[in-house]
Amino acid sequence: MFSSDHGGTPPQGQFEQGRAQGMQRIRAVGREAAAKKYDILSAMMAHALAGDAQDQRLVLRLMALITTRYNWQVDELSIGQREIARLWCVDERTVKRDMARLRASGWITVKRQGARGRVSVLGLDLDRILLDTRPAWSNIGPDYVARMGAEEMAPEEADRTVVPFRRADVAAAEGVWGAARAHLAAEDRALFDAWFAGLADGGIDGGCLVLIAPSRFHATYCRTHLIGRLRTAVRRSDPRLSQVRVEAGG
Repeated sequence: MFSSDHGGTPPQGQFEQGRAQGMQRIRAVGREAAAKKYDILSAMMAHALAGDAQDQRLVLRLMALITTRYNWQVDELSIGQREIARLWCVDERTVKRDMARLRASGWITVKRQGARGRVSVLGLDLDRILLDTRPAWSNIGPDYVARMGAEEMAPEEADRTVVPFRRADVAAAEGVWGAARAHLAAEDRALFDAWFAGLADGGIDGGCLVLIAPSRFHATYCRTHLIGRLRTAVRRSDPRLSQVRVEAGG
């Protein structure tokens, strides 16, 4: 359910995308916020219906949390396990298991750990959700696919066929970038070999992972078409890092 072996950047369509240090971030805000929220929930619904009973149950439970407790404006979900168990009509053991699955998938993130009787503050990774649900969008209809901006991803789809003569070594880097490289290679090896393998670890700057591209063109392409996928892989490797910046090497 939550594996992502499809290409493409997070949809742009009608979603507002704030820019900070070369990073795009999908947010359901603005004058059409209500419609945007429905579109996100529709994507989750279509994805669940295309899966098995276990997937459907897990997504339904997350949707229940979103519709009852999630604050779209500040991207915060703050609710204790006991309250979740009551909402889901399950025991707390089931809550703990399913929330762990959602965190492992990257669909929810921990923004602040609970301490001294306070519950954890969670967030949604809408980039990841839209990437993972994209194969099921066509089940809703072509108007939905067009509205979500899938046609804007076409250039990247074409460039997935650009494969180097020699396959890159996935384990060529260590640390956060090394782990992120492994995620990216597992999701789409052709895309990894063509674009991600050439990026070098430039260190961490104030919660932002800096990546160095071999050329200005390479850096520009990654920032334009692949930044969402890069950010998601980095977040899965280290949730403390919320930003990715791609620079051209000297």
